[in-house]
Amino acid sequence: MKQFTTSILLLLSLSAAAQINPDSSRTLKEVVIHPYFSTQPLLRATGSIGVVDQHILGRQPSISLIPAVNTTPGVRMEERSPGSYRLSIRGSLLRSPFGIRNVKLYFDEFPLTDAGGNSYLNALDVNAVGQLQILKGPQSSVYGANSGGVVLINPETPSAGPAANLRVEGGSFGMFHENASVSNSWKNYDLGISQGYQRSDGYRDHSAMKRNYLQLTQKLRYADNANLKSLFFYSDLSYQTPGGLNAAQFEANPRGSRPAAGAIRSAAEQQAGIYSKMLFGGISNEWNFAPGFRHVAAVYGAYIDFKNPFITNYEQRFESTLGLRTFVEYKQEVQDLKYSFNLGVESTGTSSDINNYDNNYGTPAAVQSKDKLRAASNFAFLHANFDFKDKWLLELSASANLYKYDYESLAPVAVAERTNKLDVQFMPRVALSYLINDDFAWRGSVSKGYSPPTIAEIRASDQVINVDLQPESGWNYETGFTLHSRDQRVSVDLTGFYYRLNNAIVRRLNEDDTEFFVNAGGTNQYGLETSLSAWLLPYAEARFVRGLQLRSAYTLSKFRFRDYLDRTADYSGNRLTGVPKGSIVSSVDMQFPKGFYFFLQHNFTSRIPLNDANSVFADKYHLVQSKIGWRTLKFNKAILEIYAGVDNLFNEKYSLGNDLNAAGNRYFNPAATRNFYGGVAYRFNK
Repeated sequence: MKQFTTSILLLLSLSAAAQINPDSSRTLKEVVIHPYFSTQPLLRATGSIGVVDQHILGRQPSISLIPAVNTTPGVRMEERSPGSYRLSIRGSLLRSPFGIRNVKLYFDEFPLTDAGGNSYLNALDVNAVGQLQILKGPQSSVYGANSGGVVLINPETPSAGPAANLRVEGGSFGMFHENASVSNSWKNYDLGISQGYQRSDGYRDHSAMKRNYLQLTQKLRYADNANLKSLFFYSDLSYQTPGGLNAAQFEANPRGSRPAAGAIRSAAEQQAGIYSKMLFGGISNEWNFAPGFRHVAAVYGAYIDFKNPFITNYEQRFESTLGLRTFVEYKQEVQDLKYSFNLGVESTGTSSDINNYDNNYGTPAAVQSKDKLRAASNFAFLHANFDFKDKWLLELSASANLYKYDYESLAPVAVAERTNKLDVQFMPRVALSYLINDDFAWRGSVSKGYSPPTIAEIRASDQVINVDLQPESGWNYETGFTLHSRDQRVSVDLTGFYYRLNNAIVRRLNEDDTEFFVNAGGTNQYGLETSLSAWLLPYAEARFVRGLQLRSAYTLSKFRFRDYLDRTADYSGNRLTGVPKGSIVSSVDMQFPKGFYFFLQHNFTSRIPLNDANSVFADKYHLVQSKIGWRTLKFNKAILEIYAGVDNLFNEKYSLGNDLNAAGNRYFNPAATRNFYGGVAYRFNK
């Protein structure tokens, strides 16, 4: 049965896309994006952009973004244990033992990535996300420091009138998730409040998680030509970290946490975990102050209280961030030519107090080290857009990036404050798209990416401030096309690219499991990303099967190290660590009378190299998920949806979120076996 289902879904692998996201489950409607200041159809995009909207999110369990994000070709999201996200765009996991690096995140108008390079995506409740726009490849010309890509997170938009939503979901391994929201829109004012609570015991020993979340969004149209909006959230996240297993432990007991080894205690004994409290806020003002002119200014800030009891130490971090992003736009139209210019700056500063102690069974003990670091990330950018006859779209952009950090050691030996200022980095981008006809568009671009070392890499868990670590940078060349059928039932997207990364930042481990980072050569990254979406049966009320849609996304990654030396070993030509050569995500979405639906998704991922020597690989795996539901139970102006689903239908044994170049060969973080969930969603909109 497993092989039959897998074969069918693989045959459908040319049939769907995260690029095509209907706003309902009935039609393929034009997708509109807002990547570079102006709104445009996805068909005319000058770069490769994946869109994950409410329909795609709604077909997945509400506890994680991973299954939805992984429907986008070229993007891979992992979870070592519940709550521990890793995000890769075109292979950027190379320097991410945990968390997100060299990918920049924005939540609405506001950078969620701080000046130190940290992005706390796992702070967000899944239901706080209305849409994800994933800009693949370096976007430094407009968004500053990143060499992997940019993720634009749009919160859910308040309804036109009074609205209320409630979702309750429960499942295997003690999973429970509840989310409630209320919103209203008055003449000049919009208000949205949402709350979320999530918990899980976890599949493995010592892998429980819990998150409380509260969010407030507002928008005030205080003049005909101006508006003010704000976004605030508070997140209290905690999750246990069971630690990696070696191959023998993985086979013998995949549910186990990392055991003790000699004098080194186990993960459970040391109460290893993450405890993170985050307060984030931003206010932006938009003012159309003259015909063709617009000014946007956004201020934002965050405070994080972070604790991480680990096997060998207990770390406490207190981080505060304050920033400004502002730009002026001029837009004009002359006969067949529309053009616009954007000139702006973004400036962010982050202060980090990092203290490490001995870990005495989950309690901080003797001081190991205390350091203060302050990172400043500043860049100015210019973006020009020329649209000729609504066919040729040329985008020219560039930024000048400045990055520096101050550091001071208080213990064990006091070191006076010093400054390390990196060289100014100039990041250009040239991109062109051509609308061949109403349904067929070509695009091409050349861009340079840049990513300085993060604070977590400069001052890694070995507690040494590495002033020799330099930024990585590289040139990206890509081309592609998008094709729609005349009746809008089929849509195809294909992108090919070559990315040459220099001075790559890579992770190294000491014998005691502490990590450090070095610049080691570069990479050659050739990639192909394809997606296609097709309504085999367009929606019709007359049939029992009202509608049948197929989707698929295929990623081919031929990524190799170049000039890559590790002490005496030469890894040049080896496959890039942590990157599968190929993956296919395919799905079937069927609609039935009275609002019943059936959804089936298959994810094939090829084997993954787990160390730079390419001597250890994670096995390939097939992951099948399914969901059924009934969503049109109507009560007055309210809709009730009832659903149930299964993850890992065929009980595949695999690791999602491997520890790369792991000490003691502890590479594997086993993922959950077959598990079930079910829930109820209530929606009221007056």
